Formats: sequence, structure tokens, C-alpha cells
Amino acid sequence: MSRGQVVGVDAGGTSTRALAVDSTGAVLGSAHAGGANPNSHPPEVAAGRIADAIGSALSGLDPGRTLACVVGMAGVSKLTDPAIAAVFDRAWAGLRLGCAVRTATDAEVAFASATSAPDGTVLVAGTGSIAGRIRKRRLVSTTGGYGWLLGDEGSAFWIGREAVRVTLTALGDGSPLTGLFAAVLAEALDLSDLDGMSDDQRLLVSRRLITTVNGEPPIRLARFAPLVSTADAAGEPVALEITARAAELLVANAVAGREPGENTPVVLVGSVLGADSPVGAKVRARLPGLDVLESTDGVLGAAWLAAVDAWGEHAPRPQRSSAP
Repeated sequence: MSRGQVVGVDAGGTSTRALAVDSTGAVLGSAHAGGANPNSHPPEVAAGRIADAIGSALSGLDPGRTLACVVGMAGVSKLTDPAIAAVFDRAWAGLRLGCAVRTATDAEVAFASATSAPDGTVLVAGTGSIAGRIRKRRLVSTTGGYGWLLGDEGSAFWIGREAVRVTLTALGDGSPLTGLFAAVLAEALDLSDLDGMSDDQRLLVSRRLITTVNGEPPIRLARFAPLVSTADAAGEPVALEITARAAELLVANAVAGREPGENTPVVLVGSVLGADSPVGAKVRARLPGLDVLESTDGVLGAAWLAAVDAWGEHAPRPQRSSAP
């Protein structure tokens, strides 16, 4: 294989990681930096943090011998704005790499972190949700991902919203305020003494809950999602219904982007789809016969995509044990 190195970067909203690897898959250098999503950070800040991470990962190496560089970035669509793209281009130029920098979506690097297959589906469910169709390791179409107002079905936001809605229903119809309902009221309003409330008191609490939730940023609803998981584990029917519906919606989005009879891998990404999540378990159960995988580490996926760009399909995969 060729000499030199490649660099992979996973740039998210809260942190950025970079790896430099050689043609054997060995990690030559690594670095961390702050968040670099251009949707949540000024472009100059985001570009500077990514460039700093790349430069630090290449410390002691000749950047001119970098054969490929893939930056997986949340918010990469922001670079379709020529003015913002120019900010990043200036940052790349300052690195003096021996290659162009290729940007990829965070979904693409997540998919690549879990499988060497060129085609498949990536299903993401964290605060928001989206399903992506991967062809030749590129994201070619998506289903969902429309944000909290128009979609994000099955996400932590969606689950949290449902938790509040069923609690409001319980307040209105006189149901006992136990389990999930009590947990929601404790989290939202710091209420714990719920026994023997009159109808007037229930109405007052309902109005307080509505006012409190509507007074916060919508994505704050995601904070109620863990309460649903706890209630699901306890076998509460209302929580079981929420998690089952979340799984149904997520699988529907994933399947919508697949061809009939397609047997390519499905890669799951995000806290809602984790191995210990009730929604994750129900999603897996709804995809029988398919190779359902869990994303490992986006920076490993980005580094491997860069290795494929430099050395071809049979480039060794960087190993998790060698990543920082």
C-alpha cells in the first residue's frame, strides 16, 4: 500500500475528534476540539476547531503526505452556502494538506463506522430522528428529519412530547397520578404530593404543565424520554404503547427508503436506539432477517472512508482499541 497517512474527523455539536491513520489502519495521531456544527456555532469557530483538530492529529507528521481527509459533520448542509463554504475552504488551505478535504454527513460516517458494506440504511434517533439511504457509502436520500415542528417521529423529542400529552390526559380524566404521570410532574413542576387532588387542583396543575412546557425550547421535551424508558421497564401500559409506536414510526421511515426485498445492513445511531433502550429493542424486533448493526464511533468511520479514498476498498479498518 501507499505511504503517507489519511485523516478522519467526526465534528458534532459538542465535540470534534480527529484521527490520523496509516495504510495498515494504525492510529498515528489523534486530537479533540470543541463542537463544530455550523448550525450551532459561527462558521469561523466551527471551521477553526476542525482545522485545529486535524493539525493536532497530524502533529509530528508531514501534512503534505496526507492522501485523503474526510470530515463527517453534523450540519454539513450549511456548506451549500458559498460564503460559509469559503470560510471552511480557507481553514483547509491553511493546513497545507496533500489532498482536498471531503466533507460527509454524520450519517455517512456513522454508517461506515459499523459496516464495510457500500449500501444500506442508517437510522438515527437521538433528540431528533432521520432515516437515510446509503449507496456507495454516500447518503442519497432521506426520510423524516424534518425537525420538531414537522416530524422527528420516534425521537427523544417525540417520546417526551407523548409523555407530557398522556400526563395531561391523565390529569383531565381523573386517572391515578402514579408511575410515568408522577415522574413527568416531578420533572416538569417539582410536584410530589399528588394524592387526593380535587378537580380544580388537577386543572390548575394541567395549566401549569402546559405553560411550563410551552415556555421552554421545544427540544427540551426530550428530557422526559428517559422517564418513558423507566416506565416501560416497569411494564406500564401507557409507556409500552409510546415505545411501541416510536419503534413503528422509526421502522416505517427506515423501510420507506429501501427497495422491496433489500437485504443490506441497517445501522442504528443515537441514544433512543441503543442496546439498552426499549425503543431500540422494538426496532430490532421489527426488522427480522436483516443485519441490524449499531454505530460504534463516527471518527473511526470517517477515518476508514478516508482510507478507502486513498487506498481502495480493501483498506484495513482502524480499530476501536487504537482510537483515543
